[in-house]
Amino acid sequence: MKTFFIQRLLAATALTAGCLTAVCADEASSSTPTYLRDIQPIFMSSCTRCHNQETRFVYNWLDYKTAYADRWEIKRRVWDGWQGSYYKEAMPVANSPESLALTEADRFIIRKWVENGSPRGVAPANDGVKSKAERIEAGRKLFTICAACHQPTGHGLANQFPPLAGSDYLNADKARAIQIVLYGRQGEVIVNGTKFNNNMPGFPLADQDVANVLTYVYNSFGNSGIEVTAEEVKTVRAQSPKPAAVTAPATKSNFE
Repeated sequence: MKTFFIQRLLAATALTAGCLTAVCADEASSSTPTYLRDIQPIFMSSCTRCHNQETRFVYNWLDYKTAYADRWEIKRRVWDGWQGSYYKEAMPVANSPESLALTEADRFIIRKWVENGSPRGVAPANDGVKSKAERIEAGRKLFTICAACHQPTGHGLANQFPPLAGSDYLNADKARAIQIVLYGRQGEVIVNGTKFNNNMPGFPLADQDVANVLTYVYNSFGNSGIEVTAEEVKTVRAQSPKPAAVTAPATKSNFE
């Protein structure tokens, strides 16, 4: 009798384990990261300074086809290099603001995306936030994209990236601010009396996301407190053609 009960217990345990394995497999399948939902936001917040549509010598990971083509090297650099099992330097560069901000969970999501076929997926649906406070909070989360250059405090980096805090340039023209987020900006600009000359890439954000992040910026760092709506972003997007793609320099580098 004792043997019988032990056999029944072992059979039940095996059945339970099999069920749990199936459930875990289903969960893993359903939670496979996709580019538009999971990966592009990480790239925007941690890789954009180098890997954007204006770069000439590295790949633009804000574009799905480009990221997909480079997916195994991305995995090697972001995960294997970070683990010390790849001979090339890990990315982002060690001790950089982007590297310090990129969590192990972010790196694992990138690895999992590559190893599970690197699907494109679909962009997340509009979260439906309506109140100003809700949109500011949504924008605060998106601001990690901007903080890599403009810093979490909004004060920028001297001689490199202009401040957003109390920015006369930002507060003077809301439509211009929308256009810069959409399409980026190159060349000299004077902010709060200081000259800056650097490039900012555009970001592949939905209208509501652009509105949210700008509403957060305008309501933070001592700025004007105005709101930006998705309708305003849509209007600017329709009226402002994309700048021409950056062309290669006339003379090649010695390293080409």
